[in-house]
Amino acid sequence: MSKVQFGQDSAQAKQLGHPDSSNPFKTRPTAAPLHPTTPLSRVIGVRLPGRPDLWDVFISAGRIASVEKHDPAAPRLSHLSGILDASEQLLAPSLCHAHVHLDKCFLLQDPKYSDLEIVEGDFQEAMTLTGKAKARFEEGDLLRRGRRLIEESIKHGVTAMRAFVEVDNDVHFKCLEAALNLKKDFERTCTVQICVFAQLPLFSGEGGGDAVRNLLSEAAKREGVDVLGSTPYVESDKSRMGMNVQWISTLALDNEKFLDLHMDYHLDKSKEPFIWDALELIKETHWLDRNGKGITMGHCTRLTQFEKAEWQRLKQTVGDLPVSFVGLPTSDLFMMRTENNVRGTLHVPKMIQEHGFQAAFSVNNIGNAFTPQGNCDPLTVASLGVGIYQAGTKKDTEILYQCVSTRAKAVIGLGKSTLDLKPGDPADFIIFGSAGADWKNRKSVAEVVYDAGSARTTVKDGRITSQ
Repeated sequence: MSKVQFGQDSAQAKQLGHPDSSNPFKTRPTAAPLHPTTPLSRVIGVRLPGRPDLWDVFISAGRIASVEKHDPAAPRLSHLSGILDASEQLLAPSLCHAHVHLDKCFLLQDPKYSDLEIVEGDFQEAMTLTGKAKARFEEGDLLRRGRRLIEESIKHGVTAMRAFVEVDNDVHFKCLEAALNLKKDFERTCTVQICVFAQLPLFSGEGGGDAVRNLLSEAAKREGVDVLGSTPYVESDKSRMGMNVQWISTLALDNEKFLDLHMDYHLDKSKEPFIWDALELIKETHWLDRNGKGITMGHCTRLTQFEKAEWQRLKQTVGDLPVSFVGLPTSDLFMMRTENNVRGTLHVPKMIQEHGFQAAFSVNNIGNAFTPQGNCDPLTVASLGVGIYQAGTKKDTEILYQCVSTRAKAVIGLGKSTLDLKPGDPADFIIFGSAGADWKNRKSVAEVVYDAGSARTTVKDGRITSQ
């Protein structure tokens, strides 16, 4: 496959909003991303998940038109525009960040925040360091760091993400404005679903959260905002946690937004999980009667201590509510530990296979005090899952891949869960490997989950966006 040239000279880079070498913190408020190539009409000679032999994938108007068995005797036609010869490489659905914090990324790498080093490595320190960083947030560095996250994600095969941005008394709408600009800039190369999110209390502390609620109410009306979220566990008591859930759920309903809650982020077995109250409070808003959109619950580490009966109770309590769960292993394993150093993160494969929940996992934070390790590649989390969940079989790896791909898209309301590529599906996929590679080219989803490698071609809406 030929390389697509995306290079820019330094003058163009400054014009497009990249940092000025004379001032690394100065960035223009808007910038144009890498543009996708000419539309593909056909990808020939590919391997597909779960299918033997080689296949040709035909594309029209950004969607899969047909999938037909490859004829090795047919002319290759790869010299023609829009036809890509994949040379027996694996083609699989593209990746998705179901939960990623866009405004807090790369704080440990950015020279502007180099003084904010991790010393204790616990949750309270992460909150403190992030609070200090937020006080310094400016439009330029929010755009610079956010752009880097999206660009690196696209190179790894991401075509969609739910991006969390905070509103509060410190940042007001700075993070949201940057996210809206980035969403527009990358609309052809990555679907950026914006979740306006309150990390701080809505009903506790000085002022009782009035200012944050006012900011959220205003943000909920902004065009381009897709999701509303909050963190009930930061409230001072259970009563205010309930008020938090009830208020944000009602706001989401009134504005026809998705709802995303950070829930039960602890491992204290003596504490009753708050999820029972949260689900009942959401039901009291008449979520189903009012055609509420999808509800996602992230972290939920307390649920790792559930016994079989509690899982059954949870399934019954959820009932017909459109509830999905997102595990965040890289953050959970770093942040969540008991005095005996027990760690906990949702067993997402078991939730799917044994209990029938809609679930996925995601990277959560990248390069900050909540998650200093890891990068923008969702497949590193899937690979980590092989060890965390002892999930190494062919079936296991297909579930793990789905959890950062099709299932991740489904939990944020953007598609189906299976790996099947069928006519009518969006032409959003990854081709793993490079032309002329040897036996090390990945031939199956299992090989990709074990070790995805770095050679990837990302396609969104039938156009190559990274190669």
